[in-house]
Amino acid sequence: MRRRALLAGAVAALALGEPLHAATRYEGPLFDAHLHYNDEAQQAHPVADVLGRMQRSGVRAIVANSRPNDGTLSLASARDATRAAGLTVVPFVRLYRNRADYSSWFGDETIHQMVLEQLARGTPAGPFRGLGEFHLYDSANADGPVAAKLMKLARERGLAVLAHCDEVAVEKLLAHAPGARLIWAHTGIGGTPVAKVRELMLRHPALIGELSYRPGLTDGRGGPADEWREAFTALHGRFVIGSDTWINPRWQHYEALMDEYRAWLGALPVPLARRIGWGNAAGLFGLPDPQQ
Repeated sequence: MRRRALLAGAVAALALGEPLHAATRYEGPLFDAHLHYNDEAQQAHPVADVLGRMQRSGVRAIVANSRPNDGTLSLASARDATRAAGLTVVPFVRLYRNRADYSSWFGDETIHQMVLEQLARGTPAGPFRGLGEFHLYDSANADGPVAAKLMKLARERGLAVLAHCDEVAVEKLLAHAPGARLIWAHTGIGGTPVAKVRELMLRHPALIGELSYRPGLTDGRGGPADEWREAFTALHGRFVIGSDTWINPRWQHYEALMDEYRAWLGALPVPLARRIGWGNAAGLFGLPDPQQ
């Protein structure tokens, strides 16, 4: 299996006209495609602090979402500071005004109205580019009336969706809006088998796997596990990284989280490492490569 994975990686690298092996640490730009700046983080980690952490980590773009949306707006409003940090903010509308909304948003029409109002208002960094992150702890709730409305809205307006759910809910969400761009937070919850991940991605060409908190991702020796290496090679345009700063300790260890990505990305061929670390998310939102 490992031999097949390495051969496939070599073929992919040659096809892109790039060197076969990355350095021991990936040194290219990073796109954090799953970042929260929730209310409890904003006092402990003011904007200057979080931008400094991103800059020191080589993060050049983020998907920003927060509970409530004020945190995202504060990042989007800091245009001079983000420009100085070389950072692009891609704002998402989160569906949560408070923690109570986590377990009821999918049937709450006021959430739908809030989303429409936020989309109409936009941000100082430009229009909102997506919806989420939202949670579906029970996959049946993916059939809730507001869940269905928001999936259809996302497809109609070309918005990406960031969803924390299992594979059953992925199917349900995409049944409401076939072809919608869905970023699957953690590429499944509870460790969805890699074979199932690949099956879903082959069936749904716009499904993207985000890799934070993903169990079994690395092999314990600094590189991706064999089955993940094979998935990355076969579906090289379909995976992105994220910090998932849902609690303050994730902010406190932000640089270490990004270093972990750089370590295992460095075990992949250079073009593949750059796709996962930067290019796939950048392509999803039409961002150019950083100038430096």
